[in-house]
Amino acid sequence: MVLPSRWDIQNKETAMGRVIGAMMARSLIAAAALAAALAFNSAAGAQTPAEPAENAAPTADNAVLLTVFLKHDQSRPLNELNAQLEKQGYYKAFPPPGVEVVSWYIMMGIGQVVTLRLPASRLREVNRALENTAWGSYRTEFYPTYDYKAVGIGQHDKAQ
Repeated sequence: MVLPSRWDIQNKETAMGRVIGAMMARSLIAAAALAAALAFNSAAGAQTPAEPAENAAPTADNAVLLTVFLKHDQSRPLNELNAQLEKQGYYKAFPPPGVEVVSWYIMMGIGQVVTLRLPASRLREVNRALENTAWGSYRTEFYPTYDYKAVGIGQHDKAQ
């Protein structure tokens, strides 16, 4: 059995390094091209203002519940956060007119937890209201759900 010489190993490693380098360069070029294409595509940037869905009211067949966690920036004092919210128009914009507030709690250590009932067609409107007015003071998390109470109670009653 003939073992490869040190020279052969170094040449193979150098050749492999060149191949890997070329592959990485191509990947970086492709990523840069994709980023450039997305930057010029208006849909990839910030959303355009939402058109209200004519203040559509939630009905049994189109209503969703949306629980929003507004996690406050604990590195800043509360009066500073409230001043920023006021400046950004948060108290005027959220919740949008016609969106039902089911509950609104302060969760200690987290911030505010708001559950809204709205037609699915107005989801974007609610999202935009928070993007435009709450970001900076709050980090947001959204949990869309649906009302299962009647179904759950009905199943429970049926099982009795």
